[in-house]
Amino acid sequence: MEKIKDYVFLHLSVMMFSFTSVFSKFASKELNTGGMKNPRLYLFLFLMFLVCFLYAFCWQKIIKKFDLNIGFANRSVYLLWSQLWAVAIFGEHLTVRNIIGLMIVLAGVIIVSLSAEHAKEE
Repeated sequence: MEKIKDYVFLHLSVMMFSFTSVFSKFASKELNTGGMKNPRLYLFLFLMFLVCFLYAFCWQKIIKKFDLNIGFANRSVYLLWSQLWAVAIFGEHLTVRNIIGLMIVLAGVIIVSLSAEHAKEE
């Protein structure tokens, strides 16, 4: 049960980090519409840095509980979250290539995680 909680915390941390791309895109839009004097630009930049700081803190806590190969493999789920936010928040469309790429990444995460767990059992 403890391992499941660790994986949930790891994936929540990665999901939180994926918001950096959301805030980055919002900041870019604000820069394009209002220039450097737009206060909302600085709000989104601040949120970007805040999320990065919180993620770094969480990452240091969670990586102690995993082998590095498992931690870094699971971190690639960032791509899945980023695509989800692109569709849900910005109304972008997924292409077949996007979906195939995400499936390959997820398969890799599963393979690395399962093989690491199998190696521990032996």
